[in-house]
Amino acid sequence: MAFHSTRAAVDALARAGQLARIEHEIDPHLEAAEIQRRVYAAGGPALLFTRVKGSRFPMASNLFGTMARAEILFADALERVRRVVELKVDPSAGMKRPWRYWSAPFTALTMLPRVVSGGPALEHTCQLSDLPQLTSWPDDGGPFVTLPQVYTEDPDQPSAMRSNLGMYRVQLAGNQYERDREVGLHYQIHRGIGIHHQAAIRRNEPLKVSVFVGGPPAMTLAAVMPLPEGLSELSFAGALARRRVRLAHTNEGVVHVDADFCLVGTVENVVKPEGPFGDHLGYYSLQHDFPVLRVERVYHRADAIWPFTVVGRPPQEDTVFGELIRALTGPVVPTVVHGVKAVHAVDASGVHPLLLAIGSERYVPYRPRTSPEELLTQANSILGFGQMSLAKVVMICAQEDAPRLDVQDIPAMFAHVLARIDFRRDLHFQTRTTIDTLDYSGEGLNRGSKLVMAAVGEPIRELAKELPSFTLPDGFSEPRVVWPGILAVKGPSSYAREDLRRFCASFAGVEGFPLIVLVDDSEFAARTENNFLWVTFTRMNPALDIDGVGAFTEHKHWGCTGSLVIDARGKPHHAPPLLEDPEVTRRVDALAARGGPLQGLW
Repeated sequence: MAFHSTRAAVDALARAGQLARIEHEIDPHLEAAEIQRRVYAAGGPALLFTRVKGSRFPMASNLFGTMARAEILFADALERVRRVVELKVDPSAGMKRPWRYWSAPFTALTMLPRVVSGGPALEHTCQLSDLPQLTSWPDDGGPFVTLPQVYTEDPDQPSAMRSNLGMYRVQLAGNQYERDREVGLHYQIHRGIGIHHQAAIRRNEPLKVSVFVGGPPAMTLAAVMPLPEGLSELSFAGALARRRVRLAHTNEGVVHVDADFCLVGTVENVVKPEGPFGDHLGYYSLQHDFPVLRVERVYHRADAIWPFTVVGRPPQEDTVFGELIRALTGPVVPTVVHGVKAVHAVDASGVHPLLLAIGSERYVPYRPRTSPEELLTQANSILGFGQMSLAKVVMICAQEDAPRLDVQDIPAMFAHVLARIDFRRDLHFQTRTTIDTLDYSGEGLNRGSKLVMAAVGEPIRELAKELPSFTLPDGFSEPRVVWPGILAVKGPSSYAREDLRRFCASFAGVEGFPLIVLVDDSEFAARTENNFLWVTFTRMNPALDIDGVGAFTEHKHWGCTGSLVIDARGKPHHAPPLLEDPEVTRRVDALAARGGPLQGLW
């Protein structure tokens, strides 16, 4: 069964025992978000907040909080859509395995958007200030839409089939925005909306923008899905929802008539400060100038529910989106990036900071594999492909060396690479390049560096599992084993850039530990897998924060003869981490106490 509104999805989850109704009035300013974070962390149900302070609209969260709920929302459509994606990437596959793709023509019938003259979303209008003013973190610049589906068309050739649907955050109020007329539209680099906006600027005309909220869950997933070139998000959503996406053209812009809400308006070549916003790397993205959407009208259906999510240090609900993306697109990666067998954008690191890959090493099959060759070509292909190009560290190895290695087994991947990598040869930097807009470890907004770590062949070292006796340089202490071959070391409490070079110059190394990470709290970094990944890869700029014992530069290639050292301490230029408001925490604790309205939810 497909669901064509948030209410239909909520009702289905309730029937399945996967939803809890919260009848107590909840404040969308910090309270709702803290409740969502706690329930998600506990593996709890989807939530329906029936009484929202300051708004007449109910709110729903955690709808996508587990793969089990995703299976309810999308049922067997996931497999059918994956087959359509495979055919889009490789049309000849239908001839090779017709039995696998027999249903594709029927699925294709749902992939063409349909223009209609009316529908539920056109029945009512409201003001921006009538919407739930969700604020997730104490220092957020205002309320945000956290599950928006932002729709634009190509100004040069406007049509639904040349449209872009993306999840770009929307700030509803605050900062310098005109109340009930303007919202902030934050889109990052490498996003399709930027191409449309550039075309509108070139044509000296405003860009029409629609923000859909709610509606078929398939539209929400489509907005975050990195799709193959030529496959539109609306086609994907139609196939997943088993019904053509229905669009209406109004004087203000395009309305998805099955959405719960639709904000329509225009973006001109005007920017205003947007943010801060507590983001999915676990830090605030700071205030910067971004485009302004001047809202002409807000439509909503009669039974509208405002769906939302909360992002922050992973894992959060958006982790499940990553799992769905892998399930749908993982099998087609080898057909797009030739030679690559599997990739895994590591959620615990903030997704883009660390990408693990398994490739092939086939260039010279007549001699032993002793140095990465084809792997480097594949790593460059990864860094030139779609959103994978935002990866900051790519760790890649050859399938031939370990055919059963699982790219999602992160400790095993690290152990495999660290046992084989030759730091004199196998580190490849890209400097002064683009990185994720939300990553503040670099030299400025969107600016930083990248590192490819490639490993091939037989192991060249044995990884130690226990801490031997050794002496650290002055100011460094509390070494702890994270995983085999990896040490976390507490660095000086007051950050200085020269600390890293001083450590490497005066440290003789320690046998069996090729990777050393300098951190602010080594006990915290070594405590869990997620802690290590988050601390290490969100707090380092490869070109600046990596050094090594016995470092050298030869023909502009950097390497080291001893341990590789990463300075993953917090830096003065980093964005602040996300922390809850103590007063809100106390209020939510009281609501969850024995006899309280939230008792038993986590």
